[in-house]
Amino acid sequence: MSFKEGEFVYLQDDKGKKHWFQLAPGMLKVASLGTVDGSRLMGLHDGGAVAYAGREFHIFRPGTVDLVSSLDRGAQIVTTKDAAVIIMHCDLKDGDMVLEVGAGSGALTLAMIRAVAPNGRVLTVELRPEFADRARKNLRRAGLEDYWDCHIGDARGLGLDFEADALVMDMPEPWLALEGLHASLRPGGRFCAYIPNINQMEATVNALRERGYRDVLAMETLQRQMEVHPGGVRPSFEMLGHTGYTVFARKTV
Repeated sequence: MSFKEGEFVYLQDDKGKKHWFQLAPGMLKVASLGTVDGSRLMGLHDGGAVAYAGREFHIFRPGTVDLVSSLDRGAQIVTTKDAAVIIMHCDLKDGDMVLEVGAGSGALTLAMIRAVAPNGRVLTVELRPEFADRARKNLRRAGLEDYWDCHIGDARGLGLDFEADALVMDMPEPWLALEGLHASLRPGGRFCAYIPNINQMEATVNALRERGYRDVLAMETLQRQMEVHPGGVRPSFEMLGHTGYTVFARKTV
């Protein structure tokens, strides 16, 4: 399928660098690249090749990983390795309603919206307006703002008129917000907490068990790339190790 006006895309050069821009007819200024003819690009298909100044580029529609990597970042983001685990364990799919605590820069929000759209929504409770503004900017650029709502306030002790299929918390002490938000999670709904500290992970698990949640699971996800070269393959000396702990559970009646 050829590209359409208004799509957020990137040109990738022969060294793998991505040059991001919003597609439109006419001449477009692309940061770190210069001026390109948008009308010429709109006739291409995903992965199509185009030459500029003697160099070959390929144009792509971004996937979730690409969008997350391009975010305007402020707060530390939930990495894609953790976001993928969260989406799978929360069983997020088209039409689901998600209640999120903590917007950060919007990385996890973006990934969850991509899972539940176009018939689902994400409602985020964020304490700091500047974080909410940055998340909104990132979601708008990705064309996902229409599937997102944001409530500015403290999640601790907060009650919302919202029935969620999943409650996802990215905050240091999620058990303090569980008291008020527990009622917003439907029976059988899935809970997730993304936690930086192992003692906080323990406290969250205990709080869930005390409330009668089942299938309580605490875990850590590690990721290591492989170096593939002619004549040899080995694990990378560097790896994306500890980023945070995740706790999952299901609400009982």
